[in-house]
This record gives sequence, C-alpha cells and structure tokens, in this order.
Amino acid sequence: MEYKTLGRTGLKVSRLCLGTMTFGWSADEAVSHAIMDAAFAAGINFLDTADIYSRWVPGNPGGVSEEIIGRWLKTKPRHQVIIATKVRGRMWDGPTGEGLSRHHIMQAVEDSLRRLQTDYIDLYQTHWPDDDTPLEETLSALDTLVRAGKVRYIGASNYPAWLLTKALWVSDVHRLARYDCLQPHYSMFNRAEFERELAALCRDQGIGVIPYSPLAAGFLTGKYTRENRQPDSTRTDGGLIQRLVSDDKAFVVLDEARRIADAHGVPMAHVALAWQLAQDVITSPIIGARTVSQLQELVGAVDLKLSAEEIAALNRVSEGY
Repeated sequence: MEYKTLGRTGLKVSRLCLGTMTFGWSADEAVSHAIMDAAFAAGINFLDTADIYSRWVPGNPGGVSEEIIGRWLKTKPRHQVIIATKVRGRMWDGPTGEGLSRHHIMQAVEDSLRRLQTDYIDLYQTHWPDDDTPLEETLSALDTLVRAGKVRYIGASNYPAWLLTKALWVSDVHRLARYDCLQPHYSMFNRAEFERELAALCRDQGIGVIPYSPLAAGFLTGKYTRENRQPDSTRTDGGLIQRLVSDDKAFVVLDEARRIADAHGVPMAHVALAWQLAQDVITSPIIGARTVSQLQELVGAVDLKLSAEEIAALNRVSEGY
C-alpha cells in the first residue's frame, strides 16, 4: 500500500481510505470487523466514519458505525490507525441536537470519543455547512478541541470553494485551527463540483482531499450494463444510479473504463480509482465495502498506473459531468 501526507499535516495516510457507512447497516458487526481486519492487513491505516452513520436505518440511533470501530480498535495499536469522523447531523432531539454550534460540537465530540473508545480523534470533520452558525463559532470550538488534544486535525466535507476560502480566512485572522482536509463528492460522473474551483484551492492551500463516492455509488464497478439497469435498492445514493442508468452517455464512459481495465487485466473499479490517484491534489479516495471480497477487489487499485493517453481518454468521455 502506498502512503501520502494528508495536506500540510504530518499524518501519513494510506492512498485508499476505508469508508464505514455500511457498518451496522448492510454489514453486521462480525462482517465489519472482518472488513477492517482485511483492510489493516492490506496496509490501509485510514478509516472514515460519521456520528450519524446509520441513523436513517429503522431502529438505528446513529453512532453505530463508530461503536463497531471502537470495539475493533481495541484489538489494534491505536497509533497505527488514523480515525476520521464527522459532526453536524442530528443526533438527539431538541434545538441543539444538530448543527455546528459550540454547544453541539462539544457534546458530539465527547459522544464520538466514547463510542470510538479512544481519547483522541485524528481528523474531525464538519459533515456539511451550517448556515445558522457563524464560522467563527464553529472554528473556535474546533480550535478548543485541538488545543485540548481531543482532536488532532480538522477537515470539512461538502463545502463549496467560497465557504472553504472564507473559513481559511477566519482561521488565519483569528489564529484558529484551520481546515487541513476536504471531503468532496467526486467521481467521473460528478467532476465539475470539485474541479471547477475546489481542486485549485486545495492545491494552492495544501489541503488534503479524500473524495467520497469515487465509484459513483458502484456504477463504476461495472455491475450496471445497458442490459442490466436495475438500481441497487440497498444504497442511499440520492437517485444517482437512477439518473446514470437512464443516461446513454454514462455507458460510453463505462465502455472506455472497461476497455482500459481489460487492457490491464484489472477490475473496472481500479481504473476509476487510479484516475483519481493520478491527480496530485487527491490524497485518498474513500472506498466502501459490504463484504471482505468487495474490499479485496479494490485494494489493488493503488498499483495501477494509467498512461497520460488513458487519463486523457477518460477525461474526454466524462467531460460535462
């Protein structure tokens, strides 16, 4: 497994990050532990979760993914695992049960630390913006956590370029901890959101980038074809798959990815991940798995090096997304 420094921090993280949204949802605890064991054995030292995973499942109160990770983490050397989690979503009833206020963050981080059974979080991320809370309040609260040693670095997810820029300015002016990592939605089928402005900003400011859904909710694994367009009902993809299976251009992208995969004798997913890993601004795409076999099919992507011609071909067919 290759490793890369996360932005301007000192964290050395694996070039693939294991996403854990499936834990306690479509993967039970035993399977989740087996997936993490296989990932750790393959050299993946970077796990991404969130406090709300998977609160949308009936009977799931949220925090279940963190709890599963916490019990697994007790079996591994803590300093060898980089844990990233997030705060923002609703975790309890009442007006303070969600958001990025100091009140919510201070309670939410204690809850995450308890569930993860650790005394620090390597990367604490604001899951998405909170228009009702000033950036100064959010960043001041996060700075307090960094100074207390409960959080080592902070990051943002789903932030547009203008807001991330403003947040960096607020941190600079008030001498607060700054966002050193961005988690954007990025794949061949969602390029403009990141590439238009965020990519240049992250490169200029030395911000690590850990994209989520790099396989477009599984569309880039090759499971969908012109003949098989039935969406996977177990995924929460916001209707992405439904849109893609109805888009003839999307299958042109798949054709090119499949051609390159066949030429290298690798799974199609390797091509999609290698396309991202070839970009200097990308640190670690986040991969998800519901089984050990799914994980094992993905870990070899770091070994695939695409040619300039292959990258150009993928860029050409996916232009406009």
